[in-house]
Amino acid sequence: MVAKKEIEKLENSNVKLTVTIGKADVESVYKKTLDLYIKNAQIPGFRKGKVPASVLETKFGDAVKNDAMADLIEESLKEIFDTIEEKPLGYSQPEMEKMDDFDLSKDFSFTITYDVFPSIKVENLTGVTIEQPQVEITDDDIKKELEEIQERNSIVLDKSDDAKAEKGDIGTFTFCELDGNQEEVAGTKRQDFVFTIGDGLNLYKFDDEVIGMKKGETKVFTREYPKDFNAPELAGKTKTLKVTLTALKTKNVPALDDDLAQDVNEKFKTLEDLKADLKKNLQFTLDKKLEELRNDSLLSQLVEKNPIVLPASMVNAELDSRFRMLARQFQTNEEQLVKLLSSSGQSKEKLQEGWKADVEKALKARLIVETLMKDKNITVSPEEVEAEYKSIAEKANTTVEDIQKHYSDPRMKEYLIDDIKENKLYKDLLENATVKKGKKTTFSELFSSEQ
Repeated sequence: MVAKKEIEKLENSNVKLTVTIGKADVESVYKKTLDLYIKNAQIPGFRKGKVPASVLETKFGDAVKNDAMADLIEESLKEIFDTIEEKPLGYSQPEMEKMDDFDLSKDFSFTITYDVFPSIKVENLTGVTIEQPQVEITDDDIKKELEEIQERNSIVLDKSDDAKAEKGDIGTFTFCELDGNQEEVAGTKRQDFVFTIGDGLNLYKFDDEVIGMKKGETKVFTREYPKDFNAPELAGKTKTLKVTLTALKTKNVPALDDDLAQDVNEKFKTLEDLKADLKKNLQFTLDKKLEELRNDSLLSQLVEKNPIVLPASMVNAELDSRFRMLARQFQTNEEQLVKLLSSSGQSKEKLQEGWKADVEKALKARLIVETLMKDKNITVSPEEVEAEYKSIAEKANTTVEDIQKHYSDPRMKEYLIDDIKENKLYKDLLENATVKKGKKTTFSELFSSEQ
């Protein structure tokens, strides 16, 4: 069908495609379209399927031509895109630049533009310097893990009516602000608000004031808030609060001993066994985080060294994908999320504009990774996949058979192979990079800085 095609590569991964279809194919497609109209047309005075072509062309001539043109464009583009490398991105809608008038006595030509996957050349792979934080697993890190285990295994019990509130107790409170006449300030009342005393997880931070209160007791007190207080509506102000303790519970925290270790998992015989396992898991988590930081730093520098102009359609598609993901996180649809944002003075456009820089950086990094894996012909052997199964099984305390079953889904296995490829690429790239000792930090600081 296609008599001639011309491909012109434009800026920003955009392509101009000019297509010419020969006169004979124009006539053929027009005849097929006309025959279809004849077959289905219902015109008074004629039986269905027996309408003369001349009558139908008089009545529906423009529609027949438009449908024939649409078929010519669709069929010719399918033929071309099946054979050329410059295929349009899946989310890039080709735009019609120009199109001939439909004329059965002439060839038919049209021109479209569309975005293609960026073709890049990654250079400057040397001269990368990475600073890696210095972190060690300490006794304090293990202690925090043990405290969390104690917390998860604690039992919450009601305290007696005459018991006083203490730090660590779980209190249920009703509270409000009072004005100068000791009247409730409208809109400030909170009913049955529950928090652990001492954690500071309440707007007014009145933990210290409620220590010593008994269930059913009401207390009125005044608090001054500093100018740098984390709640802007309270910063630099003085508030009078009325607080009633309506319920009081305490946590029965288990002792740190061999019994607790055995309750966590029967494989632990002593508390020391549990500590050793916690240290091993923390070290694994730390190693993965440091590896992630090295890789991120490496990619960030390669992105800076290799300027890439992304197609707008690629960026917009990723922004829309993130918005859909956010809607799912809020357990709603996109339309409702737009309304929710509007009610808070925000908008989809403002939100996506704020994401744009990170999205562009992530896409550029992805392009660099995929290009380098292709350039370096990085492959994964069946033996490497099996070795990864064993490694995952060991870290997850499960069997290789269970891991193999998990990755029996072809898509899941493909994801795993992609991960192995990427890790091989990073290892190769890091051989040409300089990794220096960075500042000393703690395990908790390293992870809190990533929040």
